This record gives sequence, structure tokens and C-alpha cells, in this order.
Amino acid sequence: MTDMDAELSAGNDDEVDPRWLRSRTRLLDAAADLLRIGGIEAVTIDAVTKASKVARTTLYRHFGCSSDLLAATLERLLPPVAPPPSTGSLRDRLVELVCRQATLYEETPLHPTTLAWIALRPTDNGADDDANDWQRCRGTLQARVVEHYRQPFEAILRSPDAHAQLDEFDLELAVCQLVGPLLFAWMIGLRVVDHQDCARIVDDFLAAHRLDEAKAGARSP
Repeated sequence: MTDMDAELSAGNDDEVDPRWLRSRTRLLDAAADLLRIGGIEAVTIDAVTKASKVARTTLYRHFGCSSDLLAATLERLLPPVAPPPSTGSLRDRLVELVCRQATLYEETPLHPTTLAWIALRPTDNGADDDANDWQRCRGTLQARVVEHYRQPFEAILRSPDAHAQLDEFDLELAVCQLVGPLLFAWMIGLRVVDHQDCARIVDDFLAAHRLDEAKAGARSP
């Protein structure tokens, strides 16, 4: 689900023209199907309008250019982000968050999601207008995706409990240490990560960053 889709769902349905919603959904569904079948190059204005049976003029009312359409399609295919637990110890909250994220990955279709991840990587597609538009959209989408995935972990790892128990660490690297094993196991089919696996991942992270007793006592209120 994209940010736009979430905003529409959260808003008052009476204020949104259902025809507008239907046409947007048909366009994104068609673009996602084309991406699965033919990759990023298959998601063109002509192909999407033909597959969705939505007029080109309607498409441009939803998306300013083909790059905006592709960015919205990719965002729709990426795994959702689990909200951080609000209660429990530092360890319990981290284990629960990692378990929630592992479950979301297992419920996400692998092939289109992998295409979406790859599409977010920087590339050199030339210097024409279409390539520049896509680089702009890709950069904006990548920054938004990174922030979305970082926020739940930041809420826990920047909490007072974490400050009192853990040493200094790089937040982005911490997210990689906690989520990286989940993604690796899911993408190559190594194993289904269960609750015990998630607990071991968290325990290894905490063991590597836990303050010694003297420093922890000095930080405690």
C-alpha cells in the first residue's frame, strides 16, 4: 500500500469519488502485473493504459509521468512495515518487532518484491528527460522507504531503556543487523525464521552492544 492509498483509506470515503479510486487501483494493478511479467521496462504508459483499459488522460490525472506511476507501483509491492510494540522490556519489544517483520516478509510475494528492491538501487540510465525523471522519483521513494523501515526500530533503540542499557551504535547498521538476517533467509529460501530465531538475533545484538554494569549504572536515572 502506498502513502496515497493509506491516506485515502484513512480519510472520509464520502469525500473521494469512487470512480477515481477504481481507476487508480486498475492502473496500479495493471502496472504491478506488467512488472511481474516483464520487469521495469514493461511498465510503460501505453502498456498500462492498454492493460487497465483506463484512458491516458485519466492516468495523467493520477500520475504526472511514467516515473511517478512506476514509483507508486514499486512502493505498493514492497513489504509493509511493522509498528513497534509500545510495552515490555527492551529485549521483549525488539524480539516482538523482529518477529512481526519476519512474518510480513513471509507473507509478501518474493519475485515482484525483489524487482521492487532492485529498482530502488541507483543506476546510470543516461541523461534524457525520462531517465532524469526516474532518478528523481527513485531517490525520493528510496529515502521514504528507508525512513519507514528505520522508524519502528528507532522508536525502540532511541528509547530511555535503550539509552540506559546499550553503548553507542550506528542506528542504520543496527537495523541492518536486526533485519538483514530476515531478508537474507527469506530471499534465498534458506529457512523460515521463527520466534526462536528472532530471539537469538536480538540477543546477539544486545550482547554486542550492552553496557557493562558500571557504565549502565552511571546512565540510569
